[in-house]
Amino acid sequence: MKKKYVRGTTLEEHKAELMKNLKFRKAWEGLQPEFDLMEKMIIARGKAGISQKELAQRIGTKQSAIARLEGGGFNKATVETLGKIADALNFKLVIKLQPKKEATAQ
Repeated sequence: MKKKYVRGTTLEEHKAELMKNLKFRKAWEGLQPEFDLMEKMIIARGKAGISQKELAQRIGTKQSAIARLEGGGFNKATVETLGKIADALNFKLVIKLQPKKEATAQ
């Protein structure tokens, strides 16, 4: 049964309800690395005090491309592009492999 958003429910309450569904929770957790990268990029750009347009100019792309990335469009971003962004924000791009966490029995 698909749960619908109820007016007056906060986003966190709605998310908590959806997280009870194992399939939804796995999909959400699978996106966590992308959410983390997106958040770090937005924070770094804010600390640098530059606009999306200025960042785009620094890496040779359009402002709309930066907006798409910051909106969660990392699935099509290349390592080269992410490296350019990191460099433009005075950061170093680090990519690593980590073992998946063992699923805990509930």
